[in-house]
Formats: sequence, C-alpha cells, structure tokens
Amino acid sequence: MKRHYDSDQTRKIIAEKAAQLFSQKGFAGTSVSNISKESGFSKGHVYYHFENKEKLFISIAQDAMRVWAEKWDALSPNYATAAAKLYAVATFVMDNYRTPLLKVMQELVTNPATDPVTVKQLYNLVETPMQAYMAIFQHGISTGEFAIEDLQATTFLFGNWLGALCLHLFTMDYETLHRMFQQSVTIFLGGIVK
Repeated sequence: MKRHYDSDQTRKIIAEKAAQLFSQKGFAGTSVSNISKESGFSKGHVYYHFENKEKLFISIAQDAMRVWAEKWDALSPNYATAAAKLYAVATFVMDNYRTPLLKVMQELVTNPATDPVTVKQLYNLVETPMQAYMAIFQHGISTGEFAIEDLQATTFLFGNWLGALCLHLFTMDYETLHRMFQQSVTIFLGGIVK
C-alpha cells in the first residue's frame, strides 16, 4: 500500500525536527543527515522542501518571528498607555528571544562562510519587532503621551538599544538583565515623554 504524502505536513515535521537539532547542536553541528534521520524523511525530501540548510534555518526563523508578532499582538492590548506597552515589550523581547535559536542565528551571522543573502534575510527579521515598536511610539504620539519628532529614528534607536541588551541573554542572570531592560525603557522615556 502506497503511503499518503502530505507535502505541508512533511515540511512542518522537517522544520520542527531541524529546530530541535539546531537548538541542541548549533548550526554547524547539525547536518542534513541528522535532520533526515530525526524527521524520518530522506535527505532528498529535506532538499526538496528546503534548498539547503541555511534556507531551512531561515524558514524556521521566519516562522518564529511570525509567532512572536502574533503573541505580541495578543498581549499588547492589555496595556493602556504607550509607556506601559514599552515596558511590556521590553520584557516580552527578553523572554521571547531567550531561545537557543537566537544563538544559532548569532552563529550564522558571525560566520564568514555564511551566504550574504542568508545574513541579509536574518537581519531583515528585525522588521517584525521594529514594526511593534513603531506602533507603540505611534500610539504614544496619537494620544499625546509622546513628543517624537522623527518616528523612524526613534524606532531605530529603541530597537537597537534592546537588540544590544539581547546580546547578553545568555551571559547574565535573568533578574539583572530584566532590571536592565526595564531601566533602558525608563531612560528612553525620559527623552520622549511630554
């Protein structure tokens, strides 16, 4: 009897197993053979659905950012003021970037052998949180809570500030880092609150 083949389900299983392996072994430590074995699909299936290992990781990272945006969109309405949203998004970033896949992303972008297209695609993933920050700043402007002259620059600066703190997600204890994320919002608010 011929096995029914569901392309979408196969792609999902391969991605899930690859994400687990990347989280455990890193990018360099995970081979397509490992992914094939763990997923139960041939290397041909892996390459059919994902041109190469880098493209597979990009797909996983894009899905993770889509989920990140959905979670934040569900949480954001719980905070009435733009300032409260900034404090909340700082904690949200800290909690939702504290994942082994972030280490894998850092491994890829710092490796000179990584395809420049892959590096660009990984850097483009920051658009998701940047849009969330911009929406908060826009909300603050609309309600008269914030005085911001350049929305793009403010968003860029805030995003890079949090991004710099994210570099320490695996080197500092949670409480210390949480205080730093919150303090960064307090300091930032000092420059934009009316």
